[in-house]
Amino acid sequence: MNTLHTPALTPSADVMAMIERLIAFPTVSRDSNLGLIEWTRDYLAGFGVKSRLTYDASGKKANLFATLGAGPKPGLILSGHTDVVPVEGQAWDSDPFKATIKDGLLYGRGSADMKSYIATALALTPQFLAARMDAPLHFALSYDEEVGCIGVQGLIKDLQELGLRPAACIVGEPTSMQPIIAHKGTHRFRCCVRGREAHSSYTTMGVNSIEYAARVIVYIRQMADRFAQLETRDYGFTVPYTTMQTGLIHGGLAANIVPKDCRFEFEARTMPGIDVERLYQEIQDFAATLLPEMRKVEPNAAIDFEWLASAPGLNMQESDDVVQLAKALARNKSHGSVSYGTEAGLFQRAGIPTVVCGPGSIEQAHRPNEFVALEQVAQCEAFMLRLMDPGMQLPAGK
Repeated sequence: MNTLHTPALTPSADVMAMIERLIAFPTVSRDSNLGLIEWTRDYLAGFGVKSRLTYDASGKKANLFATLGAGPKPGLILSGHTDVVPVEGQAWDSDPFKATIKDGLLYGRGSADMKSYIATALALTPQFLAARMDAPLHFALSYDEEVGCIGVQGLIKDLQELGLRPAACIVGEPTSMQPIIAHKGTHRFRCCVRGREAHSSYTTMGVNSIEYAARVIVYIRQMADRFAQLETRDYGFTVPYTTMQTGLIHGGLAANIVPKDCRFEFEARTMPGIDVERLYQEIQDFAATLLPEMRKVEPNAAIDFEWLASAPGLNMQESDDVVQLAKALARNKSHGSVSYGTEAGLFQRAGIPTVVCGPGSIEQAHRPNEFVALEQVAQCEAFMLRLMDPGMQLPAGK
């Protein structure tokens, strides 16, 4: 293809049809994504493109990795997650798993986060193959990003075992087509407190698990306050310091029973450079100071922790080749940082330079009536078509 590409106001019919097809797969994280993955595998096979699927332990979810072309240079990954968040309890004005277009906006679960990006790449497969680029393109589709960037870790491990070293990666989370070069790390934990049941009129004979859990939660809040007060600010982020919060708690049986068990889940959103293992250890060390008091009444009392999920932050430099590539493809000289997490940090940690850039706004993600503006999708399509423009330099890799 020998023409330079400029943004259109609306995406092509092929891209629109692909978005509609992908939204129709209800790939909520708790459910299987195999319908979408296997359909994509078969679609690519129709163009002679082979896909490699890596499954989770249950066999009900899978990643997909496919390579288009075989140029002499290391390839570029276009990466996206296939899972979406639930719709229960949300007031939708249309079927969330049927693409609905109104006033230049396309509504549907995953329209912004992030099936429009995936659909654009898939719809352009014939053009990518016909262009005979000097470096291959890779499609990387993952599962369970929304519950802790779980699936992509197996995909990256698989690539490493194969000895495949792509030159760079672009993760298509919704950024309004602005290249994002840094984001926070996301880390989720569970704490289980075991005390001793007793009649509420004899509280001294019990160990109140909720109250001890509350003391740990307050300590976590105090740590969060310390970051807010003392951590060096980086105003490239909407919230310019590390944050911590408790988001879920379960405990007790009745108001007149001293509760034996309580569990809660908390998270840390860490700035680049923060040692999250040290942060986690500090919380455990504080919990350990509570145990002697608890065990005076109940020798088997315990406070146990579990590290549920972790995705490292992204920290690229403006001068990096992949950043310059993303800016050229987006026709956007600016770059930014975001407070939410993505799979990009995992690719960077694996030695693959990565930026985040995709259609739509994160403000629409996870909400009822999620939408992406058609103009954003058109910009994404132009972004990808520019990969085939003469003189477009892909990163050289190592």
